[in-house]
Amino acid sequence: MQIILLEKVANLGNLGDVVTVKNGYARNFLIPTRQARRATESAIKEFEAKRAELEKAAAEKLAAAQALGESLNGKTVQISQKAGVDGRLFGSVTNADIADALVKLGFAIAKSQVRLPLGPLKAVGEFSVNVAPHTDVVVDISVQVVREAE
Repeated sequence: MQIILLEKVANLGNLGDVVTVKNGYARNFLIPTRQARRATESAIKEFEAKRAELEKAAAEKLAAAQALGESLNGKTVQISQKAGVDGRLFGSVTNADIADALVKLGFAIAKSQVRLPLGPLKAVGEFSVNVAPHTDVVVDISVQVVREAE
């Protein structure tokens, strides 16, 4: 399906690009989340009329994400979990747990923006985690997993 992107989409293209994607990806994800629109003649003309407005909105989103990234860069988040004597966790620390901890600290982060390169954290210790508030803004934070006091 031919679509026109209304914002930058990772691994797909930038604002205004007309790309071909699978029908399900367009119908079930890109179009409902308002990241894209079908690339019909009328949609392309309408997009060109609104292009400056959309570019301004995208620039504002990027600036806000960069400001959030600056305030997040180098932060340390502490999460306590039940753990055994050997330091292995009963369960794991996921991106949702890290996002909840960041929200409690006052940062507007969704769980999909927290990237765990090696999967969920399953041991006590300090780990480096990527947080991506925007596709162009990726910052590293430190997550300390500590044994929960009993």
